[in-house]
Amino acid sequence: MGLLRKWSLEIGQFVKENFTEELTLPATIGFKILFLCLVFIVIDFISVMFWKFFSRFLVNVFKSKPILKEAYKQKAWRSIGHFFSLFFVYLVYDEIFAVIHPKTHIYVGRLIVFGQVMVIAFLAYRFAKALENYYIQNKDNYRITAIKALSETIRIFGTVVFSLIGIFVIFGIELQTVLGVLGAVTAVILLVFRDTILGFVTGIHVSTSKNLKIGDWIGIPKYNIEGNIQDINLLTTKIVNFDKTISTIPTYDLLSTEIRNHQVMYEGSSRRIKRSIYFNIKSFKFVDDEFYEKVKDINLISEYLDRKLREIAESKKNIPHAERIINGQQLTNIGLFRNYVLNYLKNNPKVDQDEIVLVRQLEISPQGMPLEIYCFANKAELVDYERIQADIFDHILTAAQEFDLEIMQVAKA
Repeated sequence: MGLLRKWSLEIGQFVKENFTEELTLPATIGFKILFLCLVFIVIDFISVMFWKFFSRFLVNVFKSKPILKEAYKQKAWRSIGHFFSLFFVYLVYDEIFAVIHPKTHIYVGRLIVFGQVMVIAFLAYRFAKALENYYIQNKDNYRITAIKALSETIRIFGTVVFSLIGIFVIFGIELQTVLGVLGAVTAVILLVFRDTILGFVTGIHVSTSKNLKIGDWIGIPKYNIEGNIQDINLLTTKIVNFDKTISTIPTYDLLSTEIRNHQVMYEGSSRRIKRSIYFNIKSFKFVDDEFYEKVKDINLISEYLDRKLREIAESKKNIPHAERIINGQQLTNIGLFRNYVLNYLKNNPKVDQDEIVLVRQLEISPQGMPLEIYCFANKAELVDYERIQADIFDHILTAAQEFDLEIMQVAKA
């Protein structure tokens, strides 16, 4: 440091010898600032190179710590090098300006501190970005949502906060005044950054609750949206719809809006089929001898049909007017068809037999009597699912003709 003071004095002597009296002061200050910049450039080059090689050494030694590799890729070592260079310059600038140029000393010191504030801001951003990339590469989609929220929050609030701090440093505003100003504008800050704060909270909630992640297939009835999550950032969530359009919703809506996550169903290779067929009630009838001869050879109901007819015959032995078909127990064509559809689904290899398989009547409507098929396809991917569902209903709709049932073609209102 004594050497720096010596060089500083030599600069002053050089200026006195070569400049007029009017230009001596500004020329001296200018040359000394230039000299300080040259010192910074040299020290900064050495510091950055040192931290670069040291960081590379740490990456090679701790290969099991990929987070270090990501920090190296984001050039965090450069910000660390800049910080130590500025710290060194902060220690030595007194030797150049303190005694002879007190005002210049003050402003140069403020500029150095301002530079340190900015370097710390960039360092925080680079570490956050490294952490984000680390979780992206490790495909931890739940944590990446929180990390993205944290990273973008640091970027937005960091920009505001560090800019304010930098301004206060340059103008020499005291800490008490800074805290007072920040306290006074807190309400304004909360209002301006309301969506940002809510987005940050949502990102943390999504990460910890593990209800959603990037890539999930979701549906949002409020917006009539269904597709895969492409990105969840601090302010918006992008969803790629199945028609290849992209929908964007506020991220905080993930907390306040009903969201249906179909990903569990998709990953479980099972997807629900729930659809109704409407029948004309006028086509319903009892099973008589003629109808029996028509359907007795249908394999899926032949055993059931014979067993029920024996039960019915046994139950009619002791009732009057047993010859009338309406008296006592009896089978109907719609009842036989319902049993046929149930057996068809239970024998269908494309229906998940570990889930509910149900065929039921719903409340009669002006369009007819609905018969609901409720089961699960064993493939959830859209193309396979739609093919399985179509095959099932192609068969059921055609088979209904064998039971003399009339299907209504008017959709339910």
